[in-house]
Amino acid sequence: MSEIAAPDNWQSPQRILVILAHPDDPEFFCGGTIARWVKAGHQVSYCLLTCGDKGTADKALTPDVLCTQRQGEQLAAAAVLGVGKVRFLDHPDGYLVPDLNLRKEITRVIRQEKPDVLVTCDPTNLYVRDTYINHPDHRAAGQATLDAVFPAARDHLNFIELWRDEKLDPHNVREVWISLPQETNVSVDVTEHWPLKLQALREHKSQIGDPEKLEERLRSRHTVDSTLENPRYQEHFKRIVLA
Repeated sequence: MSEIAAPDNWQSPQRILVILAHPDDPEFFCGGTIARWVKAGHQVSYCLLTCGDKGTADKALTPDVLCTQRQGEQLAAAAVLGVGKVRFLDHPDGYLVPDLNLRKEITRVIRQEKPDVLVTCDPTNLYVRDTYINHPDHRAAGQATLDAVFPAARDHLNFIELWRDEKLDPHNVREVWISLPQETNVSVDVTEHWPLKLQALREHKSQIGDPEKLEERLRSRHTVDSTLENPRYQEHFKRIVLA
């Protein structure tokens, strides 16, 4: 029996745009897959919707200082994975709403970047395992991004001023990969790239606390058919092929 091709076995280099809520979301959600794609020769860029200016227990930090710190951490983490372009839309952390204004902003980015493949997160994922309530910004980011992909980015009469005044032609995203989905239909083997994911996450110093405990927790997330001594790691997605 012939081996089944990997779901990302594209025949030519792809333009891949990752749109998520916070600095550190790309590395936590799918850093191994991003590293795999960069190594395979694909062009990956980020668009982070918020500044991450609320994510601290340090009462001495102001939102502006934290925002600057987290953006710097994100740039460093992206560089570890080989991602050269990171865009910040700078919405306040914790207040993201999937309204028409946000949809328009994301539509603009999609038409500017013209990705073949777009990565976002699952707007229906209210709970993560039995221990975590999903951040409302994650859900808002996923909803606004999916609504921008279809139909707003595709149809020139959606936000007509983007086409008429900003000269941004419509764009059809070919595939959407939804990270941390409620329903998975694609799993990507990232065993080779797991150490690079961990290295990138270490750049998010304001968020990880004890890096040794973080690595211990992440290293334990090997597949059930492997062991800590001989681990295999996967990242999971809902893949939607639109064209």
